[in-house]
Formats: sequence, C-alpha cells, structure tokens
Amino acid sequence: MNLRKPRNMGLLAVACAGLMAGCIVAPLKLSRDDSPTVLARQSLTIADPSQPGTFPVRMLYYGSGNDKQRSIFRDSVTLRTRSVDASKMASAPTPALGRSRTKYWGFDFKKVPLNGRVWSPEGEGPFPLVLVVHGNHGMEEYSDPGYEYLGRLLASRGYILVSVDENFLNGNIRGENDARGWVLLQHVKEWHSFNDSTGSPFQGKVDLDRIALMGHSRGGEAVAVAGLFNRLSHYPDDASLTFDFNYNIRSLVAIAPVDGQYRPAEKPTPLVDYNYLLMHGSHDGDVSTFNGLTQYERTTFTGREPRFKSAVYVYRANHGQWNSVWGSTDGGPRSRRSLDLRGFISEADQRRFAEVYISAFLDATLRGEQGYLPLFRDHRVAGGWLPKTMYITRFEESTQKTLADFENDVDLTTGSVPGVVLRGDSLSSWKESLVPFRGRGQNQAHSAVTLAWNSRIAGPDTASRGVPASYTMTLSDSLRTALSLGEGASLVFSLAPLTNEPGPRRAARDSTKDSTQSAGAAPRPPAAKPPPKDS
Repeated sequence: MNLRKPRNMGLLAVACAGLMAGCIVAPLKLSRDDSPTVLARQSLTIADPSQPGTFPVRMLYYGSGNDKQRSIFRDSVTLRTRSVDASKMASAPTPALGRSRTKYWGFDFKKVPLNGRVWSPEGEGPFPLVLVVHGNHGMEEYSDPGYEYLGRLLASRGYILVSVDENFLNGNIRGENDARGWVLLQHVKEWHSFNDSTGSPFQGKVDLDRIALMGHSRGGEAVAVAGLFNRLSHYPDDASLTFDFNYNIRSLVAIAPVDGQYRPAEKPTPLVDYNYLLMHGSHDGDVSTFNGLTQYERTTFTGREPRFKSAVYVYRANHGQWNSVWGSTDGGPRSRRSLDLRGFISEADQRRFAEVYISAFLDATLRGEQGYLPLFRDHRVAGGWLPKTMYITRFEESTQKTLADFENDVDLTTGSVPGVVLRGDSLSSWKESLVPFRGRGQNQAHSAVTLAWNSRIAGPDTASRGVPASYTMTLSDSLRTALSLGEGASLVFSLAPLTNEPGPRRAARDSTKDSTQSAGAAPRPPAAKPPPKDS
C-alpha cells in the first residue's frame, strides 16, 4: 500500500497505531499441550478434594466496628476486635502520603484494625483454622472478598476459613511484608480469644492445634514471614518489639508469592518444619518469575515430624485469577500494562486447580490423610481432577536425605555428605553453578550440576562414536549402612534438560602430525551454556 506523505505525520502515526491495535493481532504462540496424554489416567481412588463436603456453610464478619471505608466491618460485625500498632513495620514513603492515607482510612499504622470475613461449617467441631491473606493491589479496590470460592469449599469440608483484610497495607508503600505477616499472627491470637470466650459463636469450635496460613502475591511472602515470627521472641529488626506467638501452625500455602521484599536482619527468610505448598502460573504478568522457588529451597526439615513441601508450576495460569476480584489483567482495572490475555486458562480452571491442590494439601497436613500424598509427588495420578494444561512439580519429604545438592563446596567430586563420590567421564562440560531464573538476571539462590556430552566424533565419518559419556555417584559402604538403605529405599534425581546442544568432540589427534589444527579440522566444542532462563 502506498501513502503520500501528509502534512501532519503525527496525526497519521496516531491513526495508524490505532488501526493496527484494533485490527492486527499477533499470532498466539503456545507450547504444544501434552495434557491429553499426560492427564489421561486417574489412578487415585480417594475422593476428589475439590468437591463440596457435607457441612452447611455460614458466613460472618469480625472487625473494629468503626471502620470508615469498610461498612461491613463497621455495621455487620458479629465479633468486635482490637486494633494493633504496626508502625515499627509499616510507614508511608512521605509524610504527605501518610496524611492522605490516614484521611482516607480514618486511622494510621499505629491503630491497624483486625478485620476478617469468615466461612465456617455448621457443627460441633472443633474445626481446623485456615487464614488467607491477599497481596498488593489498589488500596481502594478491596481484595479480601476474592477468596470466597475457597471459603465456601473448605467450610463445606469442615474447615474454618478466614479471608483477612489487609487492604490498608496496600497501595503506595513498600517494605511492609513484615507487617503483613505480623498482622496475620495477630488474627491467630484473636481466634484463640474467640475459641475461649463465653458467648462467642466459635467457643470450643476451633481446633487450635491444626492451623494453616495461606497468602497470595505479597501475601504469599507474608505467610513465610508469619511462620518465621511465630517461632521468634523478638522482631529481628528491632528487639524492643517482642513476640509471644508460638501457635500450632502446621502448614503454609504460597500462591504466586514474591520473595525478598522483607529480609529479616538483611537475610533471606528461613523456614523450618512447616509443610509448604507453592503454586505459580507460567503466564503471571505481575510476579513474572517463579520467585517462590527461592523460599521453597529455604524451607527445611529437622526430621522430628513427618512434613513435606511441594511446588507446582501451572502452564497458562496468570497472577490475578487466583482471586476473583483481581481477575485476568494482573494489575487491576487501573493498570497500564498491556497483556495478551488469550493464552490464559479460564478463571474457572485456574481456581479449580487451586481447589484441588489446596484442599488436598490441608487434608494431608492438618488431618493426616495420606491418600492425597501421591498427588504432590506426581500430578499425573490425578488426570481426572485437574484442568487440562501442563504442570511442572517438585516434592520433598522430611525423611529425605540429600546426597548431592551442589551447595557445599567447589569440589566437583564430593557430595553433600561424607561418603558420596561423584565422577564424570567423556563429558564436554561438567560444572556446578547457580540456577538462573528466566530473564532479569536473577537466579534461584541454589546450585545445580550442568552436564553436557556428545558421543559422536568429529571428522569425515560423523556416524562413528567415541567412549560413551557417564556421570556416576558412588556411596561408601559406611554411608549405605548409616542410611539403612534397603529394598524399600528410592534414589530420586531432579533433572531438567537444556536447549543448547554441545558440539562434537574432536577426533583423536594423530601424534605423528603437526599439533597445529588444520583448516579442515573440527572446531573445539563450545562449553555448555548455563541452564535456560526459565523457571
């Protein structure tokens, strides 16, 4: 098409841009979906955990009773709660923003309310307690109603679920995730009071020995912070603030979490002896990197009690569809981001996945239902329950003994415990290094071994092959005895392929010829590149 140059090129540029945006759509590129094959069977015979249970569900609110912006927490509360001083952990970036926030909310960070919406089963109980907290969004776009789908399902299955209001920590502040976790623990403290108070609708109905915390986005990091603070006696960044929690929190669920927004005493947040479930979507337009894997790696077990951790990466899931208020735009109605929404799985499918995994996780870790454990080891056993998309999973039990995680030293031949010897032969590359995330120059804060090989020998006869490459792990007899390895033991490898291809090996050099490489000789094989920047 030929166009004459108009007098006002700016107007033409705007018009063409508008025409292209309205009419020209780039092809949608998705990976080949193997779920019809991978999810073709259902070997688990236990009941589908996403199906409603038998308990009638009731819903109520608790809160301050004088909330300026949230009428439900002012006019509709069944239980009145106290306010708490979070000012050591949260503040506005400027005094002017602090004043505008106080004007909007009617309170400052010294008088933060404890507001919650509750779905509970009707019955005698006691019922396990689950609290879920949202992440960062526009503070005027209230996020706590967005987990009603989980509230009604879990309450019907015999759990008390609380969606915690922390919208007053949203908006134009940062570095407040310690406050989010601390406020969450203050809610747990209120539930001890609800359970113990005469006349409370929850008197004697809360199983305070079986508590789980769930969080989404910044809330996903907040539950890890809460897990840490629950075991501490003092605030790591200011010991004048003391803690007295030590609640029986058994399980944590992180949905598309951030990590490192809060660093206690400038260190990564450690977690010890919690069951931990991590979920993230490949098409997350907000937390676009699988940041939760760094916290997953830092979640460790002492082995005193049976625990496990599981991570699931969900192809075509986004950030917002875990919350019905947030929806598909991954930034809220006021976001300026331009995202291609065509590739997402449906909101119904994304939330169905959450219902399956979260419900099964709570049954397994709060009720000891061992029948759901295979789901976390291998999603392929539950093809009849899961939405037809692709998944990548990780799993580790507290009984697992690590033989080689490549974190300890720079000796490529040693494992993580004495008695493990590693050997490589005929490899084109053998190294240990940090595993990168996709993009942004970030890494997963843990190491792996990278191996590359090519058994073909360069030269005219490219079909000829050399010595087969090998990588061997040997365990000493004393280590095998110490680990009590028998017929019931399993050796588990966590593997991932790389996209780069090593070059062929040189043909064996003829020592009678000059050592200088001739123009026709095969080039030296390139060193293997680090793993692709993909989570």
